Amino acid sequence: MTSRARIALTALGLTLGILVLFVGTVWVLMATVSEDGLPTGGAKVAVVEIEGIILDGGQAVRDLREHGDNPSVKAVVVRINSPGGVVAPTQEIFSAIQRLRKGGKPVVASLGAVAASGGYYVATACDRVYANPGTLTGSIGVVMQMANVQGLLKKVGVEYVVIKSGAFKDVGNFARQMTPEERKILQRLLDDVYGQFVDAVAEGRGLERKDVLAFADGRIYSGQQAHALKMVDELGGYEDAIDAAGKLANIPGRPKIVYPRRKFSFRDLMENRLGLGGAAGQLLPALSGIRTPLYLMQ
Repeated sequence: MTSRARIALTALGLTLGILVLFVGTVWVLMATVSEDGLPTGGAKVAVVEIEGIILDGGQAVRDLREHGDNPSVKAVVVRINSPGGVVAPTQEIFSAIQRLRKGGKPVVASLGAVAASGGYYVATACDRVYANPGTLTGSIGVVMQMANVQGLLKKVGVEYVVIKSGAFKDVGNFARQMTPEERKILQRLLDDVYGQFVDAVAEGRGLERKDVLAFADGRIYSGQQAHALKMVDELGGYEDAIDAAGKLANIPGRPKIVYPRRKFSFRDLMENRLGLGGAAGQLLPALSGIRTPLYLMQ
């Protein structure tokens, strides 16, 4: 074997050794670091965010379930910045929080700028509710909005023809006046869902139903007003909620935080990359809520 060949083999051996050392180091680091980027071991408080109009509760429900299955997560803070949303997804998140609590993990709600209607509904499932004095919350109620463009269609000469299988299959038809019978049906529907909302608040807040009915007339309240009405437990911000969750879970000192995973957001792209802030940025969530008539909690 020539000296050049021996040098090449030696270099190859060193390269392989460095590669094995590197892979081994990475493996050790991966074994000691969790998915959230924090060292494994030790008690943690996880944060779940409810942002914007609630149209689909799937991600929040999955996050809550994952934290429930993670033995290192001892408590959860639900950070809410939402004006409300569709009823069923809101109730799915509500139920997921209840399951987490039944599993022995305390949950604290932190109300941000707005936690109204469906956003407040979610908060009532938690062990403790924190709100800033200026938080906008409440708005306990259900609403269904429909347009009637019958007059406009007549002006432009459009005749809207409907073929249906049942008398009430096209309730909410925008091309004609709503009948008294249809209005009664929809009112009973909304009254039923409203009753569910009131019951959830009464149970979650430990209040008498009649006391909830006294302030559940659809109006919004400041955090300070809500505190006086016992709608929230404490006046405080996000950090206060984190500390409270740690104490409820008996975590000594400042708990480690499991932050939400950040995913691609078209809204973020529009606002941050294309400069659509201010009024234009506020328009995006409003547009995302436009749907054919669904009863919304907004």
